[in-house]
Amino acid sequence: MGITNNTIQNALVELLEQPLSQFTALYVPTAIYAYPNGSNLTWRTLRRHGELGWKEFGILELTALPSVPKNLWLQTIEAVDAIILGGGNNFYLSYWLQQSGLFEMLPALLEKGLVYVGWSAGSMIASHSFHFDRERFEKTNIYYDDEYEEEAPPKCR
Repeated sequence: MGITNNTIQNALVELLEQPLSQFTALYVPTAIYAYPNGSNLTWRTLRRHGELGWKEFGILELTALPSVPKNLWLQTIEAVDAIILGGGNNFYLSYWLQQSGLFEMLPALLEKGLVYVGWSAGSMIASHSFHFDRERFEKTNIYYDDEYEEEAPPKCR
């Protein structure tokens, strides 16, 4: 999951145009919490990515942001060089990106030079559309990913 081998790491360094030791990053694990044992997967991913040699490496949990004054967390996001969105449930991640307010901020942050790194749900969020069964949605009003056979958690409906 994520930056798992030298080829991917080298591509990221090439994108950043400097070694990781000169950059700060925030990891967003939110999408994985929609699955059983998500916290176990998050811990392994955090360890692996934290050991890549970043100048600074932190965590940004989207579910917490709506309950914290924006001025307390916005400066942190504006100060990092890269934001890394991990895998998990697409709908859950989409929901919390919108609820936190980060979704509407991302375009401006990217224009200022923030590097966006995503895998699985984190990369699908950046695409033009989700895979979901439109007929099922029209009948049930529940998003169902027809490619991965999963639905949006109840909180996201």
